[in-house]
Amino acid sequence: MPTILRFQGFRLFFFSLEHLPIHVHIENADSECKFEINPVKLIWNKGMKEPDVRKAEEIVKQHKRLIESKCLEYFGSNN
Repeated sequence: MPTILRFQGFRLFFFSLEHLPIHVHIENADSECKFEINPVKLIWNKGMKEPDVRKAEEIVKQHKRLIESKCLEYFGSNN
């Protein structure tokens, strides 16, 4: 599970056997959610409190280019 970023108590990551469209998993201490990147939208939430989901969405929006580039870099070199 390559980590893209750790920011404000969240870890943004993807799995090494992911699928399109580009998306990112985000976890904090005890929960996880998943966002599609283009456009940024919540796909699912496993126990993350609503304020944390909103904060996670803002982090995804702020770091969208980094997330895309890390995913494309990883999968481009592993195909």
